[in-house]
Amino acid sequence: MSTENSTTNDQDNDSAKSGDIASGSGLARKTSIVGGMTLISRILGLLRDVVFARYFGAGLLMDAFLVANRIPNMLRRFFAEGAFSAGFVPVMARYREQHDHDDAREFIDSVSGTFGIVLFVVTLAGVIAAPLLVLLVAPGFVGEGGDFDLAALMLRFTFPYLFFVSLTAFAGGILNTYGRFAVPAFTPVLLNIVLIAAAVWLSPRLDQPIMALAYAVFVAGIVQLLFQLPFLARIGALPRPKWAPRHAGVRRAFKLMLPAIFGSSAAQINVLLGGIIASLLPVGSISYLYFSDRLMEFPLGIFGIALGTVTLPYLSRLWAREDKKTFSRTLDWSLKLAVLIAVPAAIGLFELADPLVAALFFGGVFDEHSVRMTALALRAYAAGLIGFSLVKILAPAYFAREDTRTPVRIALVALLVNLVLSIALAWYLSTTGFAAPHAGLAAATSVAATLNAVLLYRGLRRAQVLVHASGWPALLARVAVANGVMYASLVQLYRPLEWWIAASFAGRVLWLAITVGISATAYFATLLLTGTRLSHFRLKAN
Repeated sequence: MSTENSTTNDQDNDSAKSGDIASGSGLARKTSIVGGMTLISRILGLLRDVVFARYFGAGLLMDAFLVANRIPNMLRRFFAEGAFSAGFVPVMARYREQHDHDDAREFIDSVSGTFGIVLFVVTLAGVIAAPLLVLLVAPGFVGEGGDFDLAALMLRFTFPYLFFVSLTAFAGGILNTYGRFAVPAFTPVLLNIVLIAAAVWLSPRLDQPIMALAYAVFVAGIVQLLFQLPFLARIGALPRPKWAPRHAGVRRAFKLMLPAIFGSSAAQINVLLGGIIASLLPVGSISYLYFSDRLMEFPLGIFGIALGTVTLPYLSRLWAREDKKTFSRTLDWSLKLAVLIAVPAAIGLFELADPLVAALFFGGVFDEHSVRMTALALRAYAAGLIGFSLVKILAPAYFAREDTRTPVRIALVALLVNLVLSIALAWYLSTTGFAAPHAGLAAATSVAATLNAVLLYRGLRRAQVLVHASGWPALLARVAVANGVMYASLVQLYRPLEWWIAASFAGRVLWLAITVGISATAYFATLLLTGTRLSHFRLKAN
């Protein structure tokens, strides 16, 4: 890179630093950008799941793929979205605030090389040990059904996704720290496009159609990583990997990662245990949980994850500058948005569980029984949507302060609760003859997420890191009234599941759109009539 380009990049970066931190006025705009890009990704993800349901249904083949895909995704959250983000982003923000561009580049190069080699070793071990991993995470697959061998074969193709997507998350963390949020938020779109193309075009051409999805996961990992590299080059942050485990910044990042690893592992152990229990339940249980979880993740991804993604680097830089007042105000602003969006989303998902699953997934191999089983799990997940959203907002407040120990302790408590409830509910529902014991696993996850959010919130309040601004009682009252009006509209527009099954695909989608549109209009109109204004949710400048 030339000296002139380097100077330009430094000037741009300095300008971004002073502008964003000085006022915080760009935070809402950046959240909307990430939310918009995430919306595109989630819509395509929803289309992908519709294709999955139509082509493969909720049975043995889909269960086997979901197990093979869950293992690298579980580790991805462990390496990339969990511990690594908690360790890398705050240190990267500190380098931006307190060092020059060359020092930041040196840090990026050192982390990329060290982190990349560790990832490669883990990936190689995972490919070699694929059958053992399937045995560990899905012991119920062992038998004569053929799903064990199929899952192990697919895992050899899906496991390398861990390597590529973790480096993609690393690249996205750099871009987010430099204020470039759109590209990382858009990147998952590529995964969905590749998977949809594989299911529609490639799977009919294979002797074992489900293998198309395993091949697609591998290809998508490469595509996502390559997509972000030009944007890193544009800001002068394209890594030149080198092995440097003794670099001060690397050591600091990994030191922060160590406790976060336990926290992330606690969350992923929840996933692991849920999968083990689900593999012991009737065939299709894993698929029912997957499709219901995807619907729950739709609003969570657009709002909760988008807001958490933007606020982590912003809060990290505020803490590095010791601007505790703006730090607290930003958290308070985020929680107001959570109440405004997550509460009606949870109510809507719970009440519209049957229509959503029927309208989107019913047809092809996905039959009426699959609709009923998936909808039961969706209601259980919907009960925890508020907790899931708050965790995405509150956890970054700890990571930004380089406190990874406290959320770890809280995650371990939530893990224990989830484990006990999962086993107890699955056993109880199975022994009492309940047709959907998998719904107990979703309910346990929701309870654990809510407990996690409550404990995170209590910790921030006790430490006086979060101090609420005025206006909360009025906001809660208005949101309660608006949700009551919205719920009444949902009840009036209710149609039994039999109606949704009998209707045509176009009819189901049309009535679902009308129901959601009228209910959302009722909610926001009531907020407006009770005195709620956009200015109440504006993050004010210092």
